[in-house]
Amino acid sequence: MSAEPTKYWQAINLGLREEMERDPKVFIMGEDVGVAGGTFGCTRGLLDAFGAGRVRDTPISEQAIVGAGVGAALVGMRPVVEILLMDFLGIASDMVVNQAAKFHYFSGGKTPVPLVIKTAVGSEVGMGAQHSQSFEGWYAAVPGLKVVWPGTVSDTKALLKAAIRDDNPVLFMESLSMLSERGPVGGPDDVGELGRAEIVRSGSDVTLVGYGAMRSKMVDAATLLDEDGVSAEIVDLKTIVPWDRETLFGSVARTNRCAVVTEAPRDYGPSGELASEVGEHCFDDLDAPVTRITSPSVNAPHFAQYDAWRVPQGDTIARAVRRMLGHAA
Repeated sequence: MSAEPTKYWQAINLGLREEMERDPKVFIMGEDVGVAGGTFGCTRGLLDAFGAGRVRDTPISEQAIVGAGVGAALVGMRPVVEILLMDFLGIASDMVVNQAAKFHYFSGGKTPVPLVIKTAVGSEVGMGAQHSQSFEGWYAAVPGLKVVWPGTVSDTKALLKAAIRDDNPVLFMESLSMLSERGPVGGPDDVGELGRAEIVRSGSDVTLVGYGAMRSKMVDAATLLDEDGVSAEIVDLKTIVPWDRETLFGSVARTNRCAVVTEAPRDYGPSGELASEVGEHCFDDLDAPVTRITSPSVNAPHFAQYDAWRVPQGDTIARAVRRMLGHAA
C-alpha cells in the first residue's frame, strides 16, 4: 500500500497508467480524456505519457464511443471507453446490450469482448435529475455483462485493473460522491478479484449489505448501532454481477437478519433482487423479513442538501435496523 493517501481520481489514473504500461493493447477513449485530462482529472497526464494513439478524444456521441470500443475489442485490443455519466449510457444501449454483451454468445464462445465501459454514477453532489441516477440494476439484468461498483479508493484502483484484464465486457462505475476522498492504494501487482465480496466488519445481530458509495454509509450506521448494543456485520459486494452469494449467505446464517442498502431507487431496483435471493436461500436462517433501505422512487433534486436526504445515510440506515429489531426508531 502507498504510504501517503491517494486521491480518488488519482487512484483511477494510476490504475489506467499501470495497465497501459503493462499491456500495449490497452487504450482509452472518450470525451475530453486527452487534452483536458478528463472532466474529473482521471486521465490527466496520460496523453503526454502514451500519445494520441492510445488516449483518444472523441466526438460527443456515446453510441460511437461504445461502438468503436466494441469493434476494437473484437479485433484483439483492450479498450477502456469513458462515458462521462451513467445517465448518458442509455444513448449507447444497443451497443452495450445487443452487441458487447452478446458477441461471445453469438460466436459460440470463440470471440471474447475485453471492453471496459467506465462511467461516473450516483448522487449527493447537487447535479440534478439528469446527472445523478443509479442505473446499475438496468445493466445487471443483461446476460453477458459484468457490473462493478467499488466502495473505497483502494478497491477502485484494484478492481479497475481487474476489469481491464477481464475478457468480458465490464461496466465499471465510479462514485461521484467519492471524488474528494483519499485512501491508500496498492502497487502495480495489487489486482482485485471480480465477484468477490468483503466482510468489512464482523457482527452478530444483523447483516448490512451494499456496494459502491453505500459502503461508508453502512460503516456510519454500524457505529451508531454500536451505541445501542447492536452488532452489525457489513458485507461490501463490490461486484454486482457476478455477485458473491456464498459470502452474503454465510453472513446472514451467522446474524439471522439482513438489511440491503442501495443508492438506486426502491421500486424494481437491485435491492429487491438481493432481498429476494436472501429470502429464498436463507429462509430458515432469518429471524425477521429482509429490510430494504434505498433512495425513494423520486428524481434527484438540484440541491445537494436535499439530495443527501434522498440517499441513505448512516442515521437512516440505523433507524431502519432498529425498527427491524423492534427498538424505538
